[in-house]
Amino acid sequence: MYRDIAIKHTQNFLQLHQAILKAYEFDSKHQATFFRSNDHWQKGREISLQKYDRPYKVAPLLMEETTIGSEIRDPNQKFIYNYDFVKGWSFMVELINVSKEENAKLEYPHTAKSEGIAPSQYGTKGLVGDKLAEMEEKYDLSAGAEGFGEEGEDSDDYGLGEEAEGEEKGEEL
Repeated sequence: MYRDIAIKHTQNFLQLHQAILKAYEFDSKHQATFFRSNDHWQKGREISLQKYDRPYKVAPLLMEETTIGSEIRDPNQKFIYNYDFVKGWSFMVELINVSKEENAKLEYPHTAKSEGIAPSQYGTKGLVGDKLAEMEEKYDLSAGAEGFGEEGEDSDDYGLGEEAEGEEKGEEL
């Protein structure tokens, strides 16, 4: 599952942080930080929501003061976004497109594409209502999948019994 978020290079990481939380329907009650990253997803310079009470090799940049454009080092720039350090949510963030065109009708940052159902932030929310219906429609969960039988069907119906006998007798199958 992923979300495409359109954001202006002049906007800051705090706005991106808020857009990610909104796109995944997470609350904003927890600590968060971004790390500039490379193609191997190694953590680089930290861009934090605030300075936390922990040791730093280098003081982090602050999300509110750091623009997106100032941290773009290559056309496929990657960031690791960590949210809720206790639960340990990690998001891989990647620059996929740079456009000079702006849609005046949109408020940025904007979730341009949403693929898949977001995980539950606290693991207690089930798939109910619209989300379940959306998932059933997209993945056709109401229809039985080809090759899957009903519970209690005899396993010999799948041809496993015959192959096992053939192997014991040394026959080629």
